[in-house]
Amino acid sequence: MTASSASIINSSIFILIGFPGLDQCYPWFSIPFSSIYAMVFLGNCMVLYVIWTEPSLHQPMFYFLALLALTDLCMGLSTVHTVLGILWGFSQEIGLDACIAQIYFVHCLFCTESGVLLAMAFDRFTAICNPLRYTSILTNSRVIHFVVTILMRSTLSILPVIIRLKFFHYCHPHNLSHSFCLHQDLLWLASSDIRFNSLYALTLVICTLLLDAVLILTSYVFILRTVLSIASWEGRLKSLQTCVSHICAVLVFYVPIIGLTMVHRFGKHLSPLVHVLMGSIYILFPPLMNPVIYSVKTQQIRGRMKKWFSLKL
Repeated sequence: MTASSASIINSSIFILIGFPGLDQCYPWFSIPFSSIYAMVFLGNCMVLYVIWTEPSLHQPMFYFLALLALTDLCMGLSTVHTVLGILWGFSQEIGLDACIAQIYFVHCLFCTESGVLLAMAFDRFTAICNPLRYTSILTNSRVIHFVVTILMRSTLSILPVIIRLKFFHYCHPHNLSHSFCLHQDLLWLASSDIRFNSLYALTLVICTLLLDAVLILTSYVFILRTVLSIASWEGRLKSLQTCVSHICAVLVFYVPIIGLTMVHRFGKHLSPLVHVLMGSIYILFPPLMNPVIYSVKTQQIRGRMKKWFSLKL
């Protein structure tokens, strides 16, 4: 290896591959991706605006929804500069510090979204299983405690692996397989001992995403049992309708994660493009769909938006 090659390999500059083999299609790809990001920003900002300006929506359920929209908005902001930077032909390079920062925000925001979905499941559980005690259980102070706990868990739990990334030695060609930085993607390029990062990351996934999923599922078991105990069919349907938006949001969040995990685990023979597309869905699908779900399925938000648009027109 020549001196110049060695300096390139050991530099702190990484190359985001983007969509391998489709470089000539980037101008066309930039149109749908730009539109998706615009809808992510517009949709989540609209949800936040409606909740902020409508006093009747100042309730625990909508506080959690506002945090979900804010999380989705930040998710879009954390990846838009690298994804569109590649598609628009600005740059495929990213520095180590910027890459680590992006990894931190992406994984932190996903942990936050998982925690918010769990809090929303608890909200639905309380509203259906303990309706008479709802206001005494979900007080404003308790909601604040939930939010602080979610944010503390998300921001602090991932710090040990993030800090270690800074001190790894990266001696392989610095090509990252996505349009943004991911923890596992950067680990594959490290020649240092990565066992702590691998084990800690696996433990973190089990203790956050998997545990949250189990608790959400458990809450719906109790919700379903309570709903089935309601005598009238109309009462059962009305109770279940209050959970439809949350169930859709949970599926929108967890299905892409399961799909990406299955592709990484069993799809090594697949084209790299499949992995990149699944990674993009993993990042963009929940922030895109959540505003649509809650705008369509939540009567209070839908009514407020209709009123707002009618005034504008």
